[in-house]
Amino acid sequence: MNSELLSRITSNPRQCGGRPCIRGLRVRVKDILDMLAGGATEAEILADYPYLESDDIRASLEYAAAQIDHAVVMVS
Repeated sequence: MNSELLSRITSNPRQCGGRPCIRGLRVRVKDILDMLAGGATEAEILADYPYLESDDIRASLEYAAAQIDHAVVMVS
């Protein structure tokens, strides 16, 4: 996990309902993930949001990967 990338992800309860955002901007991690899932390329996202950087997109992916990497306890 790249902590330098993850430092780009911020959470503020007074911004976007506390959802994770990029560098204090009102662009949520989910917004970037939704665009990527919808087929947008990095170049398209950066063209539409010129205040974003490539590392912001990478940070969103890193953050999402970290969120789903947790232990699953099976009870039988």
